[in-house]
Amino acid sequence: MSFSWPWALLSVLVIPLIWAIREWARRRRRRAAVRVTSIALVRSALPGRTRWTRKIPPALFVAGLTLLAVGAARPQASVPVPQTSATILLALDTSGSMCSTDVDPNRLTAAKKAAADFIESQQGGPRIGLVTFAGTAGLLVPPTDDTKSLIEALDNLTVSRGTAIGQAMLASIDAIAEVDPSVAPTGAKPSGGGAGYAGAAIVVLTDGANTQGVDPQLAAQEAALRRVRVFPIGFGTTNPAPMVCDNSQFDGGWGGGGFGGRAGFDRGRNPRTIDEPALKQIAQTTGGSYHRAENADQLQSALNALPGSFTVIRQRVDTAAAFAAGGAVLIAAALSLSLWWNRPRGLVR
Repeated sequence: MSFSWPWALLSVLVIPLIWAIREWARRRRRRAAVRVTSIALVRSALPGRTRWTRKIPPALFVAGLTLLAVGAARPQASVPVPQTSATILLALDTSGSMCSTDVDPNRLTAAKKAAADFIESQQGGPRIGLVTFAGTAGLLVPPTDDTKSLIEALDNLTVSRGTAIGQAMLASIDAIAEVDPSVAPTGAKPSGGGAGYAGAAIVVLTDGANTQGVDPQLAAQEAALRRVRVFPIGFGTTNPAPMVCDNSQFDGGWGGGGFGGRAGFDRGRNPRTIDEPALKQIAQTTGGSYHRAENADQLQSALNALPGSFTVIRQRVDTAAAFAAGGAVLIAAALSLSLWWNRPRGLVR
């Protein structure tokens, strides 16, 4: 908790002053005691209170004054607030290994469905962009809230040779820079200013290791300089499985033919494994987190869990009104109890 006007906390000093005046008045009343002829008559007129009930009103009064003093200092609390202006770049691996059938019907189809479900679940929230990467990386859809265009782009994904994870991260940074002035593009020097993270994040979904292009660790450092977090997801199992894509998922860029067939192509078993140490290092460098998904359900869960990490920010909220209201209630309660317990009891004839 912080205070906009911390000097106003000095008003708490009025409490011991009031207490001193109260003690002075109480002692003065003792010196001005009146002699009476009947103690029983006095007792019948005094309020029936215990030692503890006599202390409750003053305690409530002091607590109320304390809350009012804190409220006068304009306290501010840091609370989580949904950020609808966030930007998410989905960088999807479209290398040939995404045809592996260890995830039914193959990794690419499962990834497309999980991404589509995720995009639909974010309607009305952050802007989402699509980057695909194989031997090279490119922006498929700039950050947008047009769910239809994002889904249509996913339907047309095809596989190709290579895996350029680092280049995909740089392409994602440039896409974010186009819509977020606080993020510098890769060709410009980052400002280095600001606290916390940018209102943008990159989700890298891959089933393998970087094979060409920019070193992913260098790309991670570029993202970190711009306060953009990267959340890698390692998708698929380590079990060898046939690699089968249908004709709509094959772009023909494998060269020389020979992979065609009634169901597209089958290149045998997939020997590649996910470079988890590299992906974890990317997450650590940028402040993100690494997730592992061996099947479609785990992939969906990983995607659904991510928005809470980067679309919720902490914002300072003025809580002075709450302290003022609490102080007023306590003071009112103190006065009410004091008047009620100090009312004279009726004398019996």
